[in-house]
Amino acid sequence: MNQPAHNVDSHSVMYITPRPELIMVEGKGSWLTDNNGKRYLDFLQGWAVNCLGHCNPGMIAALNSQAHQLISPSPAFYNEPMIRLSNLLTDNSCFQKVFFANSGAEANEGAIKLARKWGQINKSGAFEIITFDHSFHGRTLATMSASGKEGWDTMFAPQVPGFLKADLNDLESVQKLVTKRTVAVMLEPVQGEGGVIPATTEFMQALRKFTKENNILLIVDEVQAGCGRTGKLFAYQNFGIEPDIMSLGKGIGGGVPLAALLATEAAACFVPGDQGGTYNGNPLMTAVGASVIEQLIAPGFLEAVQAKGELLRSELLAISQEFGLGGERGMGLLRALILGKDIGAKLVELGRNRSPDGVLLNSPRPNLLRFMPALNVEDDEIRQMSGMLRELLKQAV
Repeated sequence: MNQPAHNVDSHSVMYITPRPELIMVEGKGSWLTDNNGKRYLDFLQGWAVNCLGHCNPGMIAALNSQAHQLISPSPAFYNEPMIRLSNLLTDNSCFQKVFFANSGAEANEGAIKLARKWGQINKSGAFEIITFDHSFHGRTLATMSASGKEGWDTMFAPQVPGFLKADLNDLESVQKLVTKRTVAVMLEPVQGEGGVIPATTEFMQALRKFTKENNILLIVDEVQAGCGRTGKLFAYQNFGIEPDIMSLGKGIGGGVPLAALLATEAAACFVPGDQGGTYNGNPLMTAVGASVIEQLIAPGFLEAVQAKGELLRSELLAISQEFGLGGERGMGLLRALILGKDIGAKLVELGRNRSPDGVLLNSPRPNLLRFMPALNVEDDEIRQMSGMLRELLKQAV
């Protein structure tokens, strides 16, 4: 086992994942700096969390201003940032009600509870939710059971019952699982952890039609794909549909712990005692969330995300062609490069160790890389990352 670097004493931190022996100490835009002064071009951005990059000025101003005014009055009371952010979300979506949480897993757990409550009221106790193979919905027991990640059904067995798995973009695989116990279908518009696999417009529209005809709720998990990531404010807006329930996380807080559960008036059936949380809707986090959403809906911002997504797409396609790889896929600034061979982890390590500047990449599957840059990443930074990646591929291939 490697000894920690001289100034990295991490013995008290619980081991949950292998981490390099360095400490990130500063971030600005698309760049991180470690405790040795080395800079890294960050195309992870906290797994699509930092949608406005590191230390966004608008977020800092909102955080500082709110911290001097009110931090947490208790969820027993309304607060101004909670209301402001709720209105921003409902005014720019098809939903009418919002519940705030701390993480995407919590938002998804809330979506599951809301669907089951709706089933108790409207479908004779129907509780089963159809989800999809290769999906990822969080790390609570229920959201792990809902996820289609291999091995998660036994990791902390027994799993929570009531989640049947269909195949993305295959309506027939959904239809054959439907029974009188079915209350909802839950899916990611783009399966991020599964390898950046987008749903097709045809599938999403057919699924929405089928669920409506059969009195089944449609839940979209936009924890990773929402909040501008696909070039629309919300990913479902790419498909010309209106879901019943949506979960948000990651990007909505831009780096602070914030998530949201959104529902239509008809689906929002919680009564007092059904749902809560110590920090839900606290003004410190929702003030930051309001700054994030206001920046995302500013004139021209989402159009710029779409243009940057096309630039990243073209760069990845060119790299794929140069090195004989398997192409690319994704939506907006959530994209994957298909490597065709299991060199993802090697590329991640080579990128981090690159000198003088490193580049931070992600490989959710051994044979692909996932790219989740800040939505305001500079065009030249996309080109710079592409140049770095070419260097790494020459070493790895």
